[in-house]
Amino acid sequence: MKNHVKIARVKADLTQQQLADAVGISRQTVLRIEKGSFNPSLKLCLLICYTVNATLNEIFWVNQGDFE
Repeated sequence: MKNHVKIARVKADLTQQQLADAVGISRQTVLRIEKGSFNPSLKLCLLICYTVNATLNEIFWVNQGDFE
């Protein structure tokens, strides 16, 4: 699913590894989330949002036509 995790992570000046460490997942999982090949749980979405100081809407909101 499309998301804006990479944009938010870069704005927060975090590497994939730093974000992974902060939320308790692997760097590979961050990569898969950013690529849209892994759909994180709501809890993980919230942890990511808190870590990069963004809202769910800013990072994970997709319009109906955006579903792949």
